Amino acid sequence: MLGAEIARLDTRLNEIDADLLAQHKANPLSVALAKIPGVGPITALTLVTEIEPGRFQSGRHLAAWIGLTPKERSTGGRQILGGISRAGNERLRSLLVVGATAVIQHAKPGSKTASAWLLKLLERRPRKVAAVALANKVARIVWAMMSTGEAYRGVPRAV
Repeated sequence: MLGAEIARLDTRLNEIDADLLAQHKANPLSVALAKIPGVGPITALTLVTEIEPGRFQSGRHLAAWIGLTPKERSTGGRQILGGISRAGNERLRSLLVVGATAVIQHAKPGSKTASAWLLKLLERRPRKVAAVALANKVARIVWAMMSTGEAYRGVPRAV
């Protein structure tokens, strides 16, 4: 009985995956966003449905709305930044961080997705901190692509 239920759930999951992929392919902006390393069809479709780029003045504001910026405890002109606040859109934040983690996993000098910026960041920061920083950068790229309509240009390769 349990095996039949698992088979039914697998079939239903395959139907949902096929439906999501069809929706992704039907949306040109979603297809364009999926060209960014670390952004797949599900993340791209979620970004398109959740984000209205006109609501944000810049990519920095979008990253803050998602929750990819540090808490600020500043006083008297002295800026003190803490950890990531976890305020904002939890689903988008987790999708972007998971995608950034996947990019970091394959980041090696000469690889297709490794930028010089990312490799230098990985030399001086832990992988999880670098993943959040990369997710922040991806959020800013997403805002720029959505607000200007430009295609993803890629990153200069590290040598």
